[in-house]
Amino acid sequence: MDTQGIFWTLLAGIAVVAAGCGGGESAEDAVVIWWAQWDPAEGLAELGAEFTAETGLKVEVRQIPWSSFQDQVFLEFGGRQTAFDIVVGDSQWIGRGATEGLYVELTDWIGGAVDMSTVHPRAAKYLCEYPSGSGKYFAAPCETDAVGFAYRKDWFEDPAEKQAFQAKHGRELKVPATWAEFKDVAEFFTRPAENRYGCVILSGRPYDSLTMGFQHFLWGFGGSWGDGQSYQVAGRVNGAEAVAGLTFMKELLQYAPPGGTDQDYAKSVENFNNGSSAMSMAYFAFFPGIVKKMGEKAGFFMVPARGETRVISLGGQGFSVSAKVSRKRQENAKRFIKWFLQRKVQEKWITKPAGFTANTEVLGSAAFKQMQPYNAAFAASLDHVQDFWNVPQYNELLAAAQQYVGEALDGTKTPKEALDALAVEHEKILRDAGLLR
Repeated sequence: MDTQGIFWTLLAGIAVVAAGCGGGESAEDAVVIWWAQWDPAEGLAELGAEFTAETGLKVEVRQIPWSSFQDQVFLEFGGRQTAFDIVVGDSQWIGRGATEGLYVELTDWIGGAVDMSTVHPRAAKYLCEYPSGSGKYFAAPCETDAVGFAYRKDWFEDPAEKQAFQAKHGRELKVPATWAEFKDVAEFFTRPAENRYGCVILSGRPYDSLTMGFQHFLWGFGGSWGDGQSYQVAGRVNGAEAVAGLTFMKELLQYAPPGGTDQDYAKSVENFNNGSSAMSMAYFAFFPGIVKKMGEKAGFFMVPARGETRVISLGGQGFSVSAKVSRKRQENAKRFIKWFLQRKVQEKWITKPAGFTANTEVLGSAAFKQMQPYNAAFAASLDHVQDFWNVPQYNELLAAAQQYVGEALDGTKTPKEALDALAVEHEKILRDAGLLR
């Protein structure tokens, strides 16, 4: 072989070694899981240790801060292979994961891993299936979640507060069942001189918290993101109902602590734990930190209704197997997921902070509802959850929603102007994608 040939052979060998050592491949006898950094991931790691003890197969759960979780996952998917075998990915990612060949299709396998009739139908629809109604699965249930509220139970039960509220509104001070009642309670507890405020509504600009907060008012007042079949947006996301919902949301923010128009999940929990908020909106899976800090001072309730309409932002994530790992690693990943979905393991999962199962029998059990003070409200919320777009272009759709709804909250556009601009942008994204014709 000539010297040039030797050089290129050596270079190719170095490249192979580099690929193997650069974090792309994990050991073949381990299961590597990437998830966001929060309490449920800690619980999953603890269960992983039990799986290892039973099988000898090591489980590593890598936790990534929420602010960079999505970016790190899809940057990893951009390579030839991934360092993770399983990603516990957000519901909106499933369209992209399925259509771009990032997630392994689980349709033929999942029925042997879990009886899907025991999985909450909304968890199956939004967390596992793509497209909706197709019967094709690209994820298995992991963490179900929904938006809810924490409230200062001690303030609500204070006799002086109850008397004052009764005198002002002619009714008992209690957990609000409707948005109209919510507004009255928020106004009642707003006392800036005492550093007390009525409510925190999700409105943060990083990732998706503003959109997840706005959805309750969009849907609750009769609007929608668009038609799920035709992908028509105009008149739905910017109709009179949607504008009324965004206007009402903006009105509530006058009862929020300083910075109330930019409150993400962490800030919402912080403003509750520091004693400045009577009611704080967040996903239920963020509430273990409130229980640790506030104890019996805190209570929890479902997102209020408007009339007969109660619609709640879905949360949670499913297990998806990376298509960019070896067949052996994929089989090991499936082995762990099947183990996790056993009834006996799900009964352990619910003992972990925010271990929110999708198993309807476990969800309905007294053991689950009594396990944590937020569990009963969470279980009741699942029947009302809906999701944002989960099409492959969800990220562009999400960015536009964050921008224009944020402009309405900041006052640079009226709610009508903001939603009109959003409708135009969303229809362009969907038309460019070939979904809207």
